[in-house]
Amino acid sequence: MTDLWTPQALEEATGGTLVGAPRAVTGASIDTRTLQPGDLFFAIRGDARDGHDFVADALGRGAGAAVVARDRAAALRSHGPVLAVPGDGPDPVLDAMRALGRAARARTGASVVAVTGSVGKTGTKEALRHVLGAQGATHASVASYNNHWGVPLTLARMPAETRYGVFEVGMNHAHEILPLTAQVRPDVALITTVEPVHIEHFPSLSAIADAKGEIFFGLKPGGVAVINRDNPNFSRLLAHAQASPAGRVVSFGEHEGADVRALRIVLRPDLSVVDAVVMGQPVTYRLGTAGRHAAMNSLGVLAAVHSLGADLAQAALALSRLSPPAGRGERTALRLADGEAFLVDESYNANPASVRAALATLAGIETGPRGRRIAVLGDMLELGPTSEDLHRGLAEAVEAAGIDLVFTAGTRMRHLFEALPMSRRGIAAAESGDLVEPLAKLLRAGDAVMVKGSNSIRMGRIVEALKARYADAAPQRDSAAAAAP
Repeated sequence: MTDLWTPQALEEATGGTLVGAPRAVTGASIDTRTLQPGDLFFAIRGDARDGHDFVADALGRGAGAAVVARDRAAALRSHGPVLAVPGDGPDPVLDAMRALGRAARARTGASVVAVTGSVGKTGTKEALRHVLGAQGATHASVASYNNHWGVPLTLARMPAETRYGVFEVGMNHAHEILPLTAQVRPDVALITTVEPVHIEHFPSLSAIADAKGEIFFGLKPGGVAVINRDNPNFSRLLAHAQASPAGRVVSFGEHEGADVRALRIVLRPDLSVVDAVVMGQPVTYRLGTAGRHAAMNSLGVLAAVHSLGADLAQAALALSRLSPPAGRGERTALRLADGEAFLVDESYNANPASVRAALATLAGIETGPRGRRIAVLGDMLELGPTSEDLHRGLAEAVEAAGIDLVFTAGTRMRHLFEALPMSRRGIAAAESGDLVEPLAKLLRAGDAVMVKGSNSIRMGRIVEALKARYADAAPQRDSAAAAAP
């Protein structure tokens, strides 16, 4: 494997000093649990733990070197090579990781796109990784590495020979995106949508739009701002783009004024078919993930691809082979005693917009002769004083989607449960784990079950328990997309 960083480059980028015999550095990590031999281990200070306490373990696992604060180097050098970095701030190692990320961005000739949005940013990032990866060496954020340490770590991992870079940028508060996009310096910046997510930290939805709009101010001069034309906050986002270094704005959606416009979206249980016009060019493509929200985000993907100058036809073709990431729509067949049920894993986080989208997708799944559509929903967090109303308000979406039974976990989602007619109520539990046994006993052949909730509610354990119980279950991938006409 080619070295990611030479000793000289490490010292020049961080201002640090290598102590001890250097090893090859082929990656970067902040977590000894996932560290691979050759990774550069950054001993950053987390909320609960200091990474310096894990340096010995990291070096023992084969880390290429450990990046440590200069005043800790003498005590740690006996474990292996360390890069002692200066700094008077609260975390010199985090500062060094940012510096290395900036150096990685400066040395590459890659075309870079940054993605943010209240809903769909990780799925859009993964779709861009997928379609651009078919056209050249592509580097992208792992999972949802989109915060103050995830973005610089992803940058520090980027090889010099990268052709395309895809970075997810997130926030919970105002002014968090600005320093991140300044590090990424994207050629294209994409906002999927603006919705009432993390609303407890903002005075209004417009304030969320302002925070998302920060992404455009990191654009390289003349770069492209990509905006959802259908979102009510389009004009506000447009104003941010026009005040930024962007040289051009590209819009997407179903609006007649969109530059990348969906003329027709055909929704099927396992995929979508989209007829679109991309900057005046007709394009018809299949999308290997289900749901209107996924189809809309695919328009943003094609807008970004076109803006990067990549091959649009090849990208549209690659979308048919796209599979949803785990926790974001992955589908699994469950083998029951009397036949087969269907599990949709939407357990990675939740907000009002994404829950409504998931319910609408569940509505489009075909059930068996005796099958039911079952929604298993956990609390949505960070909704502030409107939380009770937003949870209760999902009853309308449940009704519109024709959901037969709703199971809920958490005190907030109980407001929805109590707003439902008795005929749609399954069980309301305090914790997600309390739903596993009742749900498993209730399942029968033909059922379609969707699980969704905020991360801290741990709805994923319901998914894992169902998969473990029906051990021969396997995720359903691209067979439907491949077979579709």
